[in-house]
Amino acid sequence: MDGREVEVVYDMRLITTSGRMYIADVDISRYGLLRRVGLRWLAGYLLRRSGRSAESLIPWSYIQPLPSELGTLRGHMKLSVLKEKLSDIHPVDLADILEELDNSQRVMLLEGLDTEQASDTLEEIDPAVQRDIVFSLRKERVAQLINDMTPGQAADIVSVLPAEEKRDILKLIEPATVAKIEEIIEKQESAILNFSTPSFFKCPPEMTVKQARERFRETARSMDFVMYFYIVGPSDKLLGVLDIRDVFMADDDVLLKDLMVENVISLNADDPMKRAADIFLRYGFRALPITDENDKILGVVPYRDVMNLKHRILD
Repeated sequence: MDGREVEVVYDMRLITTSGRMYIADVDISRYGLLRRVGLRWLAGYLLRRSGRSAESLIPWSYIQPLPSELGTLRGHMKLSVLKEKLSDIHPVDLADILEELDNSQRVMLLEGLDTEQASDTLEEIDPAVQRDIVFSLRKERVAQLINDMTPGQAADIVSVLPAEEKRDILKLIEPATVAKIEEIIEKQESAILNFSTPSFFKCPPEMTVKQARERFRETARSMDFVMYFYIVGPSDKLLGVLDIRDVFMADDDVLLKDLMVENVISLNADDPMKRAADIFLRYGFRALPITDENDKILGVVPYRDVMNLKHRILD
């Protein structure tokens, strides 16, 4: 990272296809070192005792040559995941990269990301690795990242912390968010409204597709969920829903009311998580709106906030 050596490469994994040989990965494990010096039997014995993976591989796609002017270096490869490119990497892919680094490198990388991307990336990381990262980050930074999440995502992170650490971090988070997080963690049948976000797209039915696209471009970065457009009338009464794909494929002058799906499947504010999970599994939606008795939209709950939390905490 930043042009400095990250790891020593001890071996390379090769594959053949169509009569040609390619480098697929590089091996940075101690197993690779022992194998290289002819001590495969010792490596196997140590690995069986430790229970660790035999290899620690970095995909070749993450590697690029160093600039030619650095001719004094004996090695000539480095990771191609450079700071200026991090903002272009999807949080899921960035999480995979972070899990391959040691903890100090993970912390350095997360500290260098903007809050939104760091928050999204932290959500995607394996729970065991999440715990190590949260312990190592400044508490103020952890609180900053959690404040940028929906309550369900925040509860997912906070739930892996020991009581004292959790208490210190919750003191730095907005009180209203803390109340929802604690409700989600402590009560398995917490009302689904606690998992929702009020940050989603609402549009009037008379808006054109072109206007909707322009609003999307102006406000998408500030939204927690952007996969659906919710069409609302007076007093935020939910009239219909549109998939973002339909909005971007339609002609500019088409009105949203002529595209929207009027038969909207929604949740009640006091529905438990189990009902939300059942509906997600039945219909495959990426989010569900929450409405009151007058069909006023109160919030939106994303699929992963319910399903991830259901598996990690509540089952």
